[in-house]
Amino acid sequence: MTNNLFHNRTAQWAVYAAFFLGLAAIPTFVSDGFLLNQFATYGVYAMLALSISLSWGFGGILNLGQGIAFGLAAYGMAMTMQMQSQDASNPLPPFMANNSLEHLPFFWEPFWNTGFGIFLALFVPTLFYVIFGSLMFRARVSGPFIAIMTLAMLSALNTLILDMQPYTNGVNGISPPAALQIFGTEIDPYSSKAYWTVLILLILTTVASKLLTHSKFGLVVQALRGDPERVRFLGYNVALYETVIYTISGLIAAIAGCLWVMLVQYVSPAQLDVTFSITMVIWAGIGGRLSLLGAILGALMIQGGQSYLGDQFLNTWLLLLGGFFILVVRFLPRGLAGLLEKILGMAASRQPRQPDPIAPPHAVGAPAK
Repeated sequence: MTNNLFHNRTAQWAVYAAFFLGLAAIPTFVSDGFLLNQFATYGVYAMLALSISLSWGFGGILNLGQGIAFGLAAYGMAMTMQMQSQDASNPLPPFMANNSLEHLPFFWEPFWNTGFGIFLALFVPTLFYVIFGSLMFRARVSGPFIAIMTLAMLSALNTLILDMQPYTNGVNGISPPAALQIFGTEIDPYSSKAYWTVLILLILTTVASKLLTHSKFGLVVQALRGDPERVRFLGYNVALYETVIYTISGLIAAIAGCLWVMLVQYVSPAQLDVTFSITMVIWAGIGGRLSLLGAILGALMIQGGQSYLGDQFLNTWLLLLGGFFILVVRFLPRGLAGLLEKILGMAASRQPRQPDPIAPPHAVGAPAK
């Protein structure tokens, strides 16, 4: 049994390696900057689907407010990039001057420093997830109530950013005028450098998530998904485990938010929109929420389809996507990844078994006497 488990995990890592090698080969075949930027953006979506798979698929936490981490980090990154274009003689971004502000707000001051600004862009949403998650899970909130609470908090933050017009530019959002400069180099969003940045971070977060699911911590989290009361009876701190996995998924979404702004040089309340966060769940649900790679493929497939089919079907595309999601949930609860595993399993079962070379002669054929 241990040998089969070893071979199964080896095969999984081989599939992951082949997939990422395929993504790594894209810059060698794609020279168009716009197309390369589009592929990099798909990588950001894949990271978001990965974060949903980690919390929902493995932790059983249906988070409909993942846009909280994504949006807060995106605003932090946009503030950092905006301050790179300001100087001491003219510290106010143009939209603040247009809103009659005379001094730079105190919470914008830390973003003068690029490194510290990026740190805050990741730290603030992660800390928010620690506090908000701890409050939820200590109160033993579970099931659909988690989805409702995360959705409500997302809507509240969206409204808050809209109302803080002088500081966030409201519905117009923040548009940094120049590309990100870090470590003495500029990352052109339409260059292979930006694509490699996204791909490397996608690989690191995926590998880390995969290792986490194989660890003792990951096994306990997966047990929580099935029966949290039994896990609590065994002496585990259920609220702590739920808070940690919820926070880790938020950190991955925050990384995606920073990369998003690096690629599109823009952020608005749309990144905290309810529809966008629900779309993340659809990616993971269709691809397979119980498979990290399945969720990633779901995001790539759906967003790729929207890019090339959305213009043809317009609003009908949303109806098609919703209908497809309902069919998958109804007939393929493990998503497309589960369907693929089933097909491969059926194919493997049809192959004739080979006798074990180290087994005694009586182990094959007639029973031993």
